[in-house]
Amino acid sequence: MRRRSVGELMCPTAVSVRPGTAFKEIARVLDEYDVTAVPVVDDEERPIGVVSEADLLRRQTCGGVGRNAGELMTSPAVVAEPGWHAVRAARAMERHRVKRLPVVDGDGRLIGVISRRDLVRLFLRRDRAIQEEILEDVIVRTLGLRPSALAVEVTEGRVTLSGTVERKSLIPVTVRLCDSVDGVVEVVNRLGFDRDDTVNTAAVQGGSAHPEAGVGAAPGGGHGPSWVLSPPRLRLGSRR
Repeated sequence: MRRRSVGELMCPTAVSVRPGTAFKEIARVLDEYDVTAVPVVDDEERPIGVVSEADLLRRQTCGGVGRNAGELMTSPAVVAEPGWHAVRAARAMERHRVKRLPVVDGDGRLIGVISRRDLVRLFLRRDRAIQEEILEDVIVRTLGLRPSALAVEVTEGRVTLSGTVERKSLIPVTVRLCDSVDGVVEVVNRLGFDRDDTVNTAAVQGGSAHPEAGVGAAPGGGHGPSWVLSPPRLRLGSRR
């Protein structure tokens, strides 16, 4: 299953400043490019820190020191690599409480910037594209089922799965795989099963599950109650 990478989502024309860039010039760059922070790079274009609006405001309101980017920046810079998938970048932003990450190549040189706004664009994928990816990559290629084996409905990124799988153990696997598709907001599970392979096989009786069987289905079959998986949401209280 294909996951979008940082290299695909990032802005490849990253604006940056040097350590000697003056306070007012930093403010001008932030305003001109409509960004909240910029990487500070050395003479070899390697990020050594990040200076943000918060750093400038702290200098003005708290009487801190700092006349240029080198004195104002937060260092070292938290960076991403183009081969990272979007979830890894999102987790790095969450862990370090930042809104954007400089992206560096194999030599550590700046080649772009990935922001939370870039990651949010994943959720703007069309429902049809999400449905096709689930059918082709999850149902057929990964699970080895026929495209018509399960019904997949997508509305505003909300995926509803229905139908019957052979084994009960396939249900959580299928839900997790669908939940990991880019653009999926949540997954509603309405899958049934033919055989419960999660209990002692000696206690399993024959029978096929149907959605209306509910929780009280026969031991040989059944379906799980509808439930939803939602991806973690990024906190918005970042300081950059």
